[in-house]
Amino acid sequence: MLLRVSGEISGETPDLSAVTDGGASAQSGIAHGEVLVAFAEAAVAGTGEDLARARSAVVDAMGPDAMVDAAAIIGNFQRMVRIADSTGIPLDAPLARLSADVRADIGIDTFGSARNTPQSGPLTRAFARLAGPIMGPMARLLTRRIMRPPS
Repeated sequence: MLLRVSGEISGETPDLSAVTDGGASAQSGIAHGEVLVAFAEAAVAGTGEDLARARSAVVDAMGPDAMVDAAAIIGNFQRMVRIADSTGIPLDAPLARLSADVRADIGIDTFGSARNTPQSGPLTRAFARLAGPIMGPMARLLTRRIMRPPS
């Protein structure tokens, strides 16, 4: 839910299944999404040649600064995931509730590390369904306030 909100704020409607469905051929709805997915795939599981080609494709499509930003994001996510997986850190309860629909949509709950996060009960799932419609407008309001230039 919150991931979808960030796409709405930027004026895009992302299809998050591109993250887990089909690699570079998946259509995310994000500008240059296919190039970015290919870069992430190459960084995580490609050869050195794959990574060099993917970096070049990002530079060609978006410029060198965007390639550096994307590389930093890929590296940061790799770091966070490896730490969480190796220590068995579960997804915290509030985030588990609010991200349940996105995790179900893209199949993340089938990953091995998902076993570290306890399943939500019926009351928790009901709360998440009630809170979901409120969280989107709240996130948009907070983002507008954060992004507003200082007066």
